[in-house]
Order: sequence, then C-alpha cells, then structure tokens
Amino acid sequence: MTGAKQSVLKQFPMSFWTANVMEIFERMAWYGFFALSSIYITGSVLDGGLGFSSEDRGLLQGVVSFFVYLLPFLTGALADRYGYKKTLLIAYCILAPSYYLLGQMKTMPTFFAAFMMVGVGAAIFKPVVAGTIARTTTKANGMIGFGIFYMMVNMGGLLGPFIAAMIRNTGWNYVFIASSIWISLNIPIVLFFYKEPSAEAQKGAKNARSFKQVMQDMMDVLGNARFFILIFTLLTILVMGSKWLAPQQVFLYSGIWIAANLLLDVIFKAAGFKREWRLRIGNARFLLFLLLLSSFWVAFNQIFITLPEYIRDFCNTKPFFESIVASMRGVGFPDGFMSWFISAFAEKDGSIKPEQFININALGIIIFQVFISTIMTRLKTLVTIIIGILLTAVSFVLFLWGANPIFVILGLLVFSFGEMMASPTAKQYTAHNVAPQDRVGLYMGYYFWCNALGNLFGGLLSGNLYGWLARDLQRPDLMWLTFAGLSVFCAVCLMIYHLTIGKKIEQEKAAAAAG
Repeated sequence: MTGAKQSVLKQFPMSFWTANVMEIFERMAWYGFFALSSIYITGSVLDGGLGFSSEDRGLLQGVVSFFVYLLPFLTGALADRYGYKKTLLIAYCILAPSYYLLGQMKTMPTFFAAFMMVGVGAAIFKPVVAGTIARTTTKANGMIGFGIFYMMVNMGGLLGPFIAAMIRNTGWNYVFIASSIWISLNIPIVLFFYKEPSAEAQKGAKNARSFKQVMQDMMDVLGNARFFILIFTLLTILVMGSKWLAPQQVFLYSGIWIAANLLLDVIFKAAGFKREWRLRIGNARFLLFLLLLSSFWVAFNQIFITLPEYIRDFCNTKPFFESIVASMRGVGFPDGFMSWFISAFAEKDGSIKPEQFININALGIIIFQVFISTIMTRLKTLVTIIIGILLTAVSFVLFLWGANPIFVILGLLVFSFGEMMASPTAKQYTAHNVAPQDRVGLYMGYYFWCNALGNLFGGLLSGNLYGWLARDLQRPDLMWLTFAGLSVFCAVCLMIYHLTIGKKIEQEKAAAAAG
C-alpha cells in the first residue's frame, strides 16, 4: 500500500471502523435470513418452509422492508439529539429476540408480527450507522469512506447467507438462531469501543435542542405537518390497500385523498387562513432526488426477492454443479472437503442453492468496491449514480437467458458493478452534498425513504409480476425486461435532474465554500 493511500485511511477515526464492524454483524443477521426468505416463506411445509404463496411473500417482504426504510427519518432525528450510542443499544435489544422469534412463528399473523419487530429494530439501526460514517468522513474522502462502508455491508451480506445456507440443512430454526447471535455480538462492541459522534448528545452540550425543536427540524425537511400527514396517509393506503383492496380501488382512494387535500388548500387560501395551514413542501430538491432514486430501488430489490425464486423454478443448475464437482474431484480435492462443499452449495436434488448464486453479488463488491470508489472520484457524483443504474439494466437483460447458470453469474457480476457505483455514491451525495453537518442523522434517515418506496413497490411488483408473467404465463423474460426498463427510466430522469437541479446545487455548494 502506498503512503498516499495510507494517509487517506488514517483520516478515519475509531468510530468509523467500529461502525463498519457493527455493520458486518448486522448485515450477517439481516441477510442471513432475508436472502433465504423467499425460499423459506414459499417453501413446502414438509421441507420446513411456511408454504405461503408468492403473492404473500411479496407482501411480507414489501411491507416490512417498507417500514424498515420509512422510520429512520424519526430515529435518525432523535439520534442526532439524544445520542447514537444509546440508539444503537436500543436497536440491538429489539433485534436479538426478534430474530429468534421469527423461527418460531408459523402462521401469517404471527410471522408478520415477528418480522415487523425485526423491521423496527433495523429502522432504528440504519440511520445511526450511516450517520456515523457521514460524521466521520469529509467531502474529500467521503467517496472512499462510503465505499469502504459498502464493502463491509456486503461482507456481512456474503457471510450471513453463506453460513445460513450451510446450517439450514440441519433445520431452518438454526438460521434464525444464528441471526440472533450475530446481532448480539454488537452489544459489547458498542458498549466498549464506540465513541459518541454527536456533540449535541454530550452532557452539558451548548445549544442542545428540545424534543419539540427536534420534531420541528424533522418536519422542516419534508415540509409542514399537513404535507407530512398527506404523504404518510398516502403511503399507508398504498401499503395496506395492496393486501385487502383491488389495485383499482387503491389508486382510486389514493387519488381521492390527494384531491381532497388539494381542494382543502384552495379553500384555506380563499378563506384567508394562515400560510402554515396550507400544504408546504420543505427541501423540494432533495425530496425529488429521493423520489427519482426510489425507482432504482424497486428494480434493485429484485436481485434478492425475485431472482432466488426464478433460479429455483427456471434455472437448470444441476448439470452445472455436477461439472464443478467433477472438476474439483479431478484436481484432487479430498473427500471430506467435497462432502462439506456439496452440503453448503447443493440442494437435496443436486441443484445449486439459489442463495449461493446471490452471494456472487456480495463477493464482487467486496473485491472491487474500494477500487471502483477510487476511480469514480474523477466523475461527478450524480453521473456516477446514473452510470451504475444503467449497468443494473444490462444485468436484467442478461437474465433473459437465465435458464443457463452462466448468464445468471454474468448478470450478477454486472449488477454488482452497477450497485458499487450507484448505492454508496447516493448515500455520499446525501451526506456531503445535501445534509447539514449537525443534522446528518436526520437526512440519512430521510434518504432511506427511497429505499422504503423501492422495497414496498419492489416487493409488490415482484410477487405480482412473478405470479402472472413467470409462473402463470411462463414468460419470465417479460418480467426481467420490465425491471430493465424501470432502471433505464430512473437513469434518464436522474440525468435530467443532474443537468438542471444537480448542477445548481453544485454551484451553490461551491459558492458557499468560497464565501
């Protein structure tokens, strides 16, 4: 390693590296379950699964993941004021028992309840660890810092499913016990090694905000209370309506709710009510960025919630795996190792476990993330995001030939490079181009709203498109083309955003720095 590289790495304090270690264990817990969740939820009861439908699976994953990414705006705002360390401890104390309970619940209501508790704990954790990375990096080293962080995310995302895939042959219950153990390891780490990064949370801090002021600051990013109620209720209609109402009814009620609020605004204005009684949007440019980016996350999530089911149902992996095993035996791998390898990677019928394919994504990121982040420092932040999203569209096109495992592997590798460019860079853009330094937890919390929308519509779209196009019509190619088109749509919209709003933000930042 060169001296120049060493000097960059030394700029990161202990809290940066502590947060990265905790992220590894938290991701091992989450992905140890979530990467296998499609197989577990829709798997046969005789094989230890829950036996739910693809539509139920899409709903569970979509709704819970939606709240995982919806709530961080609140937990991030509170962490900025009352302390990141306390908030992390609360998250771990919720997550550890909840992961265990997931393996004990076998009905839709009880499994959903346990899954929601995991979602709440994860929602508390997310903005705090992302906020820690933001507070311990600068605009100069932020691309590298968030790249390292994303590499650690995927290290946990690789190890968790890999270990879970090995132990699930013993029993699905052990998958959930393992997740509970991984998250519990973070408790001593945060107690003994994590240093509180929020100056406002320190005892006797000057200018510490009241709870009321924290809530006001939280609201100012979005707008006012009326706009918050409009958006939150609209999202609730979309989430709850997706299960109990027909799509036409969901859109009808959503339209009525929006129209009623706009009409009320007209009435308030005509009656001379104060401005605060009418709808007000806060940081409109930031909110538009999140809305546009959410379409990327809809497509992104298909790798984890649609691809495993697609591999299981359409990809003939048995001959491919048999050739790998034969080649390994041919070069002299011992029988003991081969027995372990087959148990870790193969289903009972000799096909490759779908979750092991998904691990290719995480492995690619672990190997190449810092290299890609270093190269991308030469490009504009938004341009890097756009190129990454276009690469994910290419990966979905490769899945058109997914009956051949080679094309699944190629698609996953291409997707990994797109993800390396888009995902950590979007976080870095929010942390260092948008968020005030003392409100970074709050803004990182709002950033996860694009993930919330992506998970909600990604889960619902996955369940319904897979059920209709892949399962019923036997046309999974049309499903993958739909997701590819969505990625292209997002990239085009972000390019327009970059050429108009994005450049203006850069000019304002440059002027502020010069002044």
